[in-house]
Parts: sequence; C-alpha cells; structure tokens
Amino acid sequence: MKGNFNKLINGEKPVLIDFHALWCGPCKSQSPIISEVAKKAKGKARVIKIDIDKNQAIAQRFKVMGVPTLMLFKNGQIVWRESGVQSAVKLIGVIEEHA
Repeated sequence: MKGNFNKLINGEKPVLIDFHALWCGPCKSQSPIISEVAKKAKGKARVIKIDIDKNQAIAQRFKVMGVPTLMLFKNGQIVWRESGVQSAVKLIGVIEEHA
C-alpha cells in the first residue's frame, strides 16, 4: 500500500483518513459517520479508512497513538488532525475549509 498511499495523499484533492482498528469501540461509533461524510464530500475529497493493525508502517509513520485518529491531507501535507470520535458536521467543515 505504501506507493499507492503516497500517491493518494500527494494530490491536490483533500484526503480524509480514518485510522481505526477492528477492536476499537469508539471506531465502531465513528464508522457510520465516516460513511456519511464520504457521501457528502463526494467530488470535494476522498475519504478512506486505514486499519492500523494491517498497516502498521503507515500508522507508525504518522505517529498514530490512539484510534480513531482522523487526518486530512492535501498536497502530501497534514492540514488537520484530531483523535477521538468526530461529528459529520465538523468533518465536512474541515473538508470544505481545505477544498
């Protein structure tokens, strides 16, 4: 995934990444919110989920210490980062701010 990941985050279109884990209770609460945001952000941003257990190198690279951790990338840079469950309203606002 490393090559694809770098290509994905280096684009001009913002990319919202939900770093999560299957065993994480709050991540289960965040999941339907991420699905809603993905539908609302269509065309403005890409929204993807990354399982930290299956992609440990990426999680370590971005120092993901807790899940869920959400990051918004644009042009290869982290332009926003927050840990914990986030509302759809907040996430859409962050995407629109950087779109």
